[in-house]
Amino acid sequence: MQTRVNERIRIREVRLIDDEGTQVGIIPTFEALQMARDRGLDLVEVAPNAMPPVCRLMDYGKFRYEQSRKERESRKNQHVVELKEVRIRPKIDEHDLETKGRQAAKFLDGGDKVKLTVLFRGREMAHPDIGRGLLDQLSDQLRPHGSIEQPPRMEGRTMTMFMNPLKPKQPAGATQQPGAASGADEDERGEEAEAENA
Repeated sequence: MQTRVNERIRIREVRLIDDEGTQVGIIPTFEALQMARDRGLDLVEVAPNAMPPVCRLMDYGKFRYEQSRKERESRKNQHVVELKEVRIRPKIDEHDLETKGRQAAKFLDGGDKVKLTVLFRGREMAHPDIGRGLLDQLSDQLRPHGSIEQPPRMEGRTMTMFMNPLKPKQPAGATQQPGAASGADEDERGEEAEAENA
């Protein structure tokens, strides 16, 4: 519901609180409006359902600005958990499955939920047990990183399983201690591989 301000308050009398928070009492609305104008402020309805409605003298523009700033701050501190998807096929190679597992582990360590999906085509539909086996293998690999939220379930041509991260998502800009060393090791390995290829 929109806050009524100044001339939009069309009731005969209001309970007024002045700009210092002092109760003035029940006075006619036109008198409250005059008082607001004299002080260079706005008459703002703060409790429209009270009898009579409670109004306050304030700088409404400044009040709106403060409110929007508080909302922005609270949104900044919220940790949004994203849902990341890792897709595999029933005929996936063992090495590729490990790679997909590492990718899922990275998502879970980052604090995101992971949806593991096995995509079936044609005759593969006759062997859902293969897909279930692959998802079980992945869940074993990911046990140190996350917990199963929803066990494997067949939905049309796909089998899905959801996993939750063990650690909550870090707010943006927070330093990452536990995984920092392993990340550096991976970078070093990547640099060594590049050096060998060169």
